[in-house]
Amino acid sequence: MTDQTPIAPPAALPVRVALGNTPMGIWGSLQASRRNVLSIIPEIATRRPILSGRTGKRWHMVMDPTALRRVLLERLEDYPKSLVTKNLLKPAIGESLFIAEGAHWRWQRRAAAPVFSHRNVRNLAPVMSAAAGRSVARIEAAGPRAVNFLDEMVTTTFDVISDVTFSGDEGFDRDAVHGAIDAYIAEAGKISLFDILGLPDWVPRPGRAFGAGGVKDMKRVADAAIEARAARGNDGVPDLLDLLLAGEDPETQRRMNTAELRDNLLTFIVAGHETTALTLAWSLYLLAFDQDVQARARDEVRAVVGDVATGDDVDRLPLVRRIVDEALRLYPPAGMVSRTAQARDTLCGREIRPGDTVIVPIYALHRHHDLYDAPDAFRPDRWEQARPDRYAYLPFGDGPRICIGASFAIQEAVIILATLLARFRFRPVPGRDPDPVMILTLRPEGGVWLEANPLG
Repeated sequence: MTDQTPIAPPAALPVRVALGNTPMGIWGSLQASRRNVLSIIPEIATRRPILSGRTGKRWHMVMDPTALRRVLLERLEDYPKSLVTKNLLKPAIGESLFIAEGAHWRWQRRAAAPVFSHRNVRNLAPVMSAAAGRSVARIEAAGPRAVNFLDEMVTTTFDVISDVTFSGDEGFDRDAVHGAIDAYIAEAGKISLFDILGLPDWVPRPGRAFGAGGVKDMKRVADAAIEARAARGNDGVPDLLDLLLAGEDPETQRRMNTAELRDNLLTFIVAGHETTALTLAWSLYLLAFDQDVQARARDEVRAVVGDVATGDDVDRLPLVRRIVDEALRLYPPAGMVSRTAQARDTLCGREIRPGDTVIVPIYALHRHHDLYDAPDAFRPDRWEQARPDRYAYLPFGDGPRICIGASFAIQEAVIILATLLARFRFRPVPGRDPDPVMILTLRPEGGVWLEANPLG
């Protein structure tokens, strides 16, 4: 296909998860979860404020912004992350910010918050621009053929996160760490019946030991790199490791030890590359789906960006930012999260008991008919209008536990997406639409296959 070949207008709607219409028992839920976690969400969840049921234990799906504010902000301590989440991730990232609760979480958050200040994030923009430039070179080298942009974006964002985490550390085996992370995510994402039933950590999970050796090796490599950096220092722009090494809790003056630094760095590596890669892959799919939006975005980019977008360009690319926001609405990387109630409460008039699972189906929330016009449509210009309730849009969560790296991820996505738009026109490959499937994150199963035609 040449750049001038006519292309059919987009289908009515971009790809979506087929939500269910019939109740599932525990075995049906287990089977559905192992294929696609989001398939356990009933279609009616996009039209109701709350749904409740029992699958081994009592659960409540909450889609009401006022109730979600209560769970995520007003009564945060009464709704800690669920056993399912902790069982899945603790073997890889320990008691890091993502998993820790209470006082242990609070001191880590206070120590790490300055790392992601606007100034520090903007200082890391050249690393993002350089990775975007290398992505352009790889795509050009691939020649006039379809490229799987899921794989390309994973490579690009891992480039970024490894450079801003362990810059200049030649002894840090990036490929080994990347492989160990991928292997663990692939296995840990398979929901276990034991997790659904809420059995404790010490009960073995079938198959969960897969990749354990790789995780141990990854931690050993990271520990060695941390200790070497602490002894040697870094003369360049401070990276995430430098900033964390220097960080301390302003209230207690506590600093992270090697294990705490490693667990948090591995959390940033896992969360900081795959989720942004998914956002970029879905954004490119949507731009290929809607050629008019793509053309408008390219016009904006070419009026602002040279060969490669920079940190200074980010605030001058509002349409590119809206495209990222809309991709995060339609395909939130964390399409569903859960909490375990610790105290009695009432949400949307429904009684919540201690031990109940409170599910936040972010995928359904972002497509709720009471919160969004044409909720399944790709309409980035909706973000020019009045934004929805703060708790109706949760790609990074919200409240005190909002993703600490949200501004980092947005800056990275805008820089990379703008750089690619400045250099290529993207077209879909017929018959190769991605399938949105959530195991641990919402991924385009089968990849995002597009033709990238260089611009003259």
